[in-house]
Amino acid sequence: MKILMLNYEFPPIGGGAGQAHLNLLGEYAKRPDLQIDVLTAAPRPDFTLEQFADNIRLHRIGLHKKSLHYWTKIEILEWLWKANRYYKRLISREKYDLVHSFFAFPPGWLCYRTRDRLPYILSLRGSDVPGFNVRLRLDYKLLAGLFRRIWAGASAIVANSRGLRQLAKDFMPELDIDVIPNGVDTAIYRPALQKRSDGPIRLLSVGRLITRKRTDWLIDVVHAAAARGLNVHLTIAGEGNLLAQLQEKTRKMNLSDRIAFLGRVEPERMPEVYRDNDIFVMASEHEGMSNAMLEAIASGLPVISTACEGVEELINDNGILVTYPHVYGFVAAIRSITAVPDKYETLSKASRAIAETFSWSAVADKYIEHYRQILNPNI
Repeated sequence: MKILMLNYEFPPIGGGAGQAHLNLLGEYAKRPDLQIDVLTAAPRPDFTLEQFADNIRLHRIGLHKKSLHYWTKIEILEWLWKANRYYKRLISREKYDLVHSFFAFPPGWLCYRTRDRLPYILSLRGSDVPGFNVRLRLDYKLLAGLFRRIWAGASAIVANSRGLRQLAKDFMPELDIDVIPNGVDTAIYRPALQKRSDGPIRLLSVGRLITRKRTDWLIDVVHAAAARGLNVHLTIAGEGNLLAQLQEKTRKMNLSDRIAFLGRVEPERMPEVYRDNDIFVMASEHEGMSNAMLEAIASGLPVISTACEGVEELINDNGILVTYPHVYGFVAAIRSITAVPDKYETLSKASRAIAETFSWSAVADKYIEHYRQILNPNI
């Protein structure tokens, strides 16, 4: 099969969707029966063509990106305009069997325009689903008609969690939407051989510093925990447009000795970051399926999270869900997990066991099955 894949986010640009795509390509690289071209973005204006593997090429459309983890509307339009021209050239000179778009919009729009020539599959990732991102509330209303046409024209639609599928079904209940979760490399992300028993309770948050993640609320949690006599320390890994604002809030609340901002951490360092901490914390309003949470549970970390899409598959007997905005409910969860050493150990083992049921190899198999069904619907 010869597949054209579209994704306007791909490392170093973007967050979880780009990392998921990167890991999926790692599996596709092992399958010589696949030939893959990926049309994506580069943070600088120059176009680049990269050989990812013997059977995979990356076509990077250069942009004037101001931030690797935040998209302005002008930047999205720039990518669409440039990618549209290059997309047309690609499908004119190459004989693709189908197109696979990570995100239903903006890249799904390119697929929709050539739907009569090439079938396409959409991978819903989060912000491309109406209702997911508060910042895009008006955009969802303005683009609802276009979204419906793009979705209706697809040969298959896949969400990365049951929660995201339900949100998508709320938008277009008549569609059949499958679920293919993200995976995790359990060889790279593994528990620490031994946890330190001294010092503070080490909380870890990983993700883009954007409004939807509600990292500011985790700062309130640390303040409340300290007021209740808990010795906690929060490490925040990630960057985004709210970094300066969050640092200022930390300073004003006199929490600089309890909260550390790591900024962007190179992927090869992340396994160590997870192993150096005790509990993974998340306060997101919405998630597709958190790659960071998958990596955390593979590293044996119990989880405390707000209830949102994308967590029901990852939190069972390995963590606690709390209701936003009840700060002291979060504090009580921290105390519950750490008060009894045996409970922490039980939760840690449960996290690892859940992570071991997710693999990128299985993700690749499920997508390839969809490709085959699209190309040979009668088989």
